Amino acid sequence: MRRTTALRTALSAVLLVGAWAGAGFPSASAADAPTADSRTTTTTTDTRQASAGLLAALQKDLGLTEAQARARLSAEKAATALQPRAQRAAGASYGGSWFDASTGGLTVAVTSEKQAASVRATGAAVRLVTHTARSLDAVKAKIDRLRAPAGVSSWHVDPEANKVVVNVVSSARSDNDVRQFVERAGAAGPVAVEETAEAPRTFSAGTVGGDPYYTGNVRCSIGFSVYGGFVTAGHCGQAGASVRGWDGSGIGNFQGSSFPGDDYAWVGVGNGWWTVPVVLGWGTVSDQLVRGSAVAPVGASVCRSGSTSHWHCGNVLATNETVNYSQGAVYQMTKTSVCAEPGDSGGSFISGDQAQGVTSGGWGNCSSGGQTWHQPVNEILNRYGLTLHTA
Repeated sequence: MRRTTALRTALSAVLLVGAWAGAGFPSASAADAPTADSRTTTTTTDTRQASAGLLAALQKDLGLTEAQARARLSAEKAATALQPRAQRAAGASYGGSWFDASTGGLTVAVTSEKQAASVRATGAAVRLVTHTARSLDAVKAKIDRLRAPAGVSSWHVDPEANKVVVNVVSSARSDNDVRQFVERAGAAGPVAVEETAEAPRTFSAGTVGGDPYYTGNVRCSIGFSVYGGFVTAGHCGQAGASVRGWDGSGIGNFQGSSFPGDDYAWVGVGNGWWTVPVVLGWGTVSDQLVRGSAVAPVGASVCRSGSTSHWHCGNVLATNETVNYSQGAVYQMTKTSVCAEPGDSGGSFISGDQAQGVTSGGWGNCSSGGQTWHQPVNEILNRYGLTLHTA
């Protein structure tokens, strides 16, 4: 890797690490591998080791005190670890789960009182519901087959509401095509309609000197380092496209890319560049080590790193959401309350020390606020047979 200043050296290392998040941001735009199990291994970290910068970011973006931020990080780690066990206990009656910030614990929806006792025995709270997660996923799958007009932003299964939520742009709520879509969606099963301020868009950006990586005239951000390269957003470049680093030197090429439908890609690196298990903190927080990719539950805090708007935090709002970009629908996305801006696409979403996904798109900005989606990192690893580079 080329070196000119201490800062650029740090940025380059993180860059390849897949450490940072986000340069091109669709809406919020923009290998020697161990076993699959190792890709989702978690490492317990005492919250006393949390950096002052990370705690400050959570305080600022989530309105917490330092003590509350420490307690939340600890509670979220416990909930993330508990989630798979609680789902197994729920069996076929599983209706979804989420982290409840008000109680600091995991809540699991079930349709059977009998299974509720098994779930409670794991330590999770229980809510009895009418519809299983499987049945709601089937409803969403039917809606996925509909052609959505531009005024429909996205749709996802909401475990708390026990329905499929369809998000429509406020100004288009009365549009005939939107109304027809909502009616057809409602015929598929239990559906609720919510409004959003703007339609999603990609956040990729034109070339800006000094930023992380470029392909053609598009600037994007590195997501996470994998053995042999890094993962990023698919809308940032097609397979075979060459990639240049912040200094203009060649990094490598896109080895695989998919967009729309998916929004993921991976870049093979060489030419003196290397990978490291770090996410860049941009001076807001210390650079964050990546130790695994355990999926944070709905309601948990999550932070994003990107080359344009740098480091910001928020909450996981929904999983398995279909996002209706102008270029086409993208499936199985995770929605967050974290802001992002053009050039942040492809960048890292991380919860604690666990990689979550790469920045895809969203709406709004980091001055007035907004929402951002990420493509889950484990899906990318599994699709291309990659192994996450972890500390």
